[in-house]
Amino acid sequence: MRFDLVDLKLFCEVVDAGSITGGAERSALALAAASTRIRGMEEVLGAPLLTRSRQGVTPTEAGRTLVKHARTILAQSARLREDLGAYAGGLSGEVRLLANTNALTEFLPEALSSFLAAHPHVSVDLEERLSDEIVGLIAEGVGDVGIVAGTVDVGALQTFAFRSDRFVVVTSAEHALAARPSVAFSEVLACDFVGLERSSSLQRFLAAKAAREGRPLRLRVQLRSFDAVCRLVECGVGVGVVPQTTAHRAAKTMKLGLVELTDDWALRDLKIVVRALDDLRPYARELVESLRA
Repeated sequence: MRFDLVDLKLFCEVVDAGSITGGAERSALALAAASTRIRGMEEVLGAPLLTRSRQGVTPTEAGRTLVKHARTILAQSARLREDLGAYAGGLSGEVRLLANTNALTEFLPEALSSFLAAHPHVSVDLEERLSDEIVGLIAEGVGDVGIVAGTVDVGALQTFAFRSDRFVVVTSAEHALAARPSVAFSEVLACDFVGLERSSSLQRFLAAKAAREGRPLRLRVQLRSFDAVCRLVECGVGVGVVPQTTAHRAAKTMKLGLVELTDDWALRDLKIVVRALDDLRPYARELVESLRA
């Protein structure tokens, strides 16, 4: 039975993405090539590794066994590259970092730039996820380091404080809510929204909160950045929910109303999560220490 590292990485990415298409994109492979590799693995094994449906794919019992061992092999391979990289003078480490939208857009660009400048031989594979998804992926060993909202249950994971922020509602200067100091999210659901793309972790989070209130999130337009959201809000297209740091920065150049959300989840104490700091590879530990600083 021969599976190379590309096969193993592809299979893990397919399982994580829940689809062969998503796994192929993450592995930088054409869909046809990825499908051929998966079929070849199943033929070599003599048993199906994935259960295919219209909703995507899930691993079979054999597939779950393969994922477990593949993650171990890939981690050992990464350690080998890291240890030998110092002798070769090339890239000697890679850290997989998972973060929610708030951390990714507001705090990580500056924090990562200083770390990467100090460690030119290390790369960071950064992926945006929901906080509860991040906890599960870190626990499973899919990621090295995660940054999640402080309200999420992290189980047995080790945690460290990262940053604090809160979500606020931004409106145009003429909007009826602009004169209010605070508002509940349930009240805002009567308005049209300007938001991020539906695939973003924050947008999925807000949609879930709206569903719990029994109301739809009336998205007029989806954009790629908080700054773009603020620009359309200023033009009166709708209201938006953005980090307070973003709102204050945007308000320096735009005519916006800033309204605090009274919901408990609006206050965001972000924290770093790892399985065990002492078990991380050296440069992953250095990244954690850099983020904490």
